[in-house]
Amino acid sequence: MALAEYGAEGGIATITLNNAPANLYTHEMMLDLDKAILRARFDDNVHVIVITGQGDKFFCAGADIKMLSSVTPKFKYFFCLHANETLSRLEQTPKLVIAACNGHTVGGGLEIAMAADLRIARKGGGKIGLPEVTLGVLPGTGGTQRLVRIVGKSKAIEMMTTGRTFAAEEALQLGIIDQIIEAPDTKTFLSKVVDYAKQFAPPGKASKAVGLIKRSVQSGGEVSFEYGLAMEREFQAQLFSSEDAKEGLHAYVEKRPPNFKGT
Repeated sequence: MALAEYGAEGGIATITLNNAPANLYTHEMMLDLDKAILRARFDDNVHVIVITGQGDKFFCAGADIKMLSSVTPKFKYFFCLHANETLSRLEQTPKLVIAACNGHTVGGGLEIAMAADLRIARKGGGKIGLPEVTLGVLPGTGGTQRLVRIVGKSKAIEMMTTGRTFAAEEALQLGIIDQIIEAPDTKTFLSKVVDYAKQFAPPGKASKAVGLIKRSVQSGGEVSFEYGLAMEREFQAQLFSSEDAKEGLHAYVEKRPPNFKGT
């Protein structure tokens, strides 16, 4: 059984963190997650990636503390390094990634979610936050760097040094969560998120343009303004050569809805 289960249908790949009961992540889970990300990246029929957790209570409660307490400091370092590389691969994949936070999304679970492009929470599904300070450590899977880019320096420091957790409504106000969906269980919630994700896939949306908008923001936002503009021009040149751009321009001139194919 994979600890990150993969499925794809209708242009949407779904990756489910599957380590009951709290979907704690281990090195083995990160290896499975890495494989799933690459599988979705190479699949031309996949246009959007949705990541969620198994069960109704947890998206992911972070790293397996029992595992970390039993391994060497060297292993812990390489564990964090590989987790960082995996989440960076997710962040840089030119396909839109949506984290469907079906339950508690804390510690490393929030770090996984923050590597997605959009985050949707289930109303009343659970708490959100980075409480690593209560264990005497810091959020070491990109948490300190991604959170500050979302909420700003002082708020990020306050959240991480207090280690407090909070409801999805506060996360929405802070910009950590983009949307809250009401659903009685994970199955219903995930179905609603997948329906939402379909708007970013063909035939209604040019998914290649969606993916390169994502790349332009994710990568361009980390370099100087001039380099960001250069990156934007290169991505635009790729899109101008695409079949979908031709279709989009022709559809506009002909005053009809475009029929995009993701090419």
